[in-house]
Amino acid sequence: MDTVLVFGDQLNRRIGALAAREPGECRVLLVESEALLRPARHVQRLHLVITAMRRFAEELRDAGYDVDLRRAPTMAAGIEAHVAEHRPDRVIATEANSRAGRALCERLGIEQVRSNQFLRHHDELAAWAEGRRSLKLEDFYRWTRTDLGYLMDGDRPVGGRWNLDADNREPPPEDASIFTEPQASRLDEVDEEVLASLPDAKGAEPVGWWATSRRAALARLRHFVDHELVRFGTYEDAMTTRSWSLAHSMLSPYLNLGLLLPDEVCDRVEDAYRSGAVPLNSAEGFIRQVIGWREFVWGLYWLWPDHADSNALGHDGDLPPMFTGEASTDMACMADTVAGLHERAWVHHIPRLMLLSNVANLLGVHPRHVLDWMSDTYIDAAEWVMVPNVMGMALWADGGRMATKPYVSGGAYVNRMSDYCRGCRYDPRRRTGEDACPITTLYWDFLARHRERLSGNNRMARPLANLDRLSDLDDVRARAAAAIEAAAEGRL
Repeated sequence: MDTVLVFGDQLNRRIGALAAREPGECRVLLVESEALLRPARHVQRLHLVITAMRRFAEELRDAGYDVDLRRAPTMAAGIEAHVAEHRPDRVIATEANSRAGRALCERLGIEQVRSNQFLRHHDELAAWAEGRRSLKLEDFYRWTRTDLGYLMDGDRPVGGRWNLDADNREPPPEDASIFTEPQASRLDEVDEEVLASLPDAKGAEPVGWWATSRRAALARLRHFVDHELVRFGTYEDAMTTRSWSLAHSMLSPYLNLGLLLPDEVCDRVEDAYRSGAVPLNSAEGFIRQVIGWREFVWGLYWLWPDHADSNALGHDGDLPPMFTGEASTDMACMADTVAGLHERAWVHHIPRLMLLSNVANLLGVHPRHVLDWMSDTYIDAAEWVMVPNVMGMALWADGGRMATKPYVSGGAYVNRMSDYCRGCRYDPRRRTGEDACPITTLYWDFLARHRERLSGNNRMARPLANLDRLSDLDDVRARAAAAIEAAAEGRL
């Protein structure tokens, strides 16, 4: 009898090697690798992955499959122990979602079946990219959307516009009660058993925000489409102290583990638009994140094997202790965001990009430190997600290979898109003085430090022209140096 090896991020009977096998035709192997249960990782991330694996194993057993779920020091050790005990005719797996996973399969002689976990296999992006001088998300998105047919009227986009991002930039509303409380699940004996088996990892223990089964993940999808999708587009980029979830779907952990698949998510969203339940800007904005950005990032991970080593700006600083919670900060936006990560292992994409990544970049933190910390902290972390997003989009560490300009900003952006600045002791309008917003000060210092590197970038022409108009640049840079020192010492 064959063994089908299922990795912990392929937890769905529709995926790859398992999709073609009925109960009785194979044995299914899942390995809980102790090597991945590092204390540096957020406990909610560890809990989600291990609990979801155990629930999937039980789901397969209930369907009649013979399942070997085992914990082992490493993935390789678990596979080798299974082979020694069961002596399968062969071991088959769906293509792993990481380079390390695929290398392991090759080393152990495991046959790999082409993955169907994404809407585009990564070799399709590679073929699309061949011969192009630059790889732009918008070009990829239009190509993919046309091919897949989402929100299309014939060969034209519904409504006549491909991208409605310009409609999706409203600051948070005064009445945050319009956002519903995310669904939560009651922890049961499986959850408690998993938690008892984990190392003493960082972060607050789970309280049920994250679904650990396909059934619960589908319920989260229904809740989002029925209650929050209508507001998603408008407030997609907003940040507020009065709602940690706003109208975001919080579905990325389930997509990344295979509990949900991208086609069923996008189908549900398009159906909601076609029925008149949600506006086009919300449906298009969400579908673009899935079939555009998510698939784009997946393909780039495989296209650029050296991406994780990027450091085009030459940053070499350590990660300040305010990121890890080892020191407090008077920056209201950072304090709230880091607290949210501790409590839930999640914040949405704007705090990730325009607060955490922006501040790290402005402080000159080495990109690898940011990548490693985010990979250990986020509930939806996966190598293929984190490397392109951090090195390309978030930090511009690849020098523009993925994003046409660095996503850096001063405090004015934070003030416009959030309510953080209202109660903060720092003033986003000031760039010098003790009450100057560190983000504002560091923004101008960043431009001055990297002026030569950025001067040939058309999208940076206006910020650099504004930099040249500053009459107090020397004072700004002195204040920035003090802020960098204070951040390193946990005093910012």
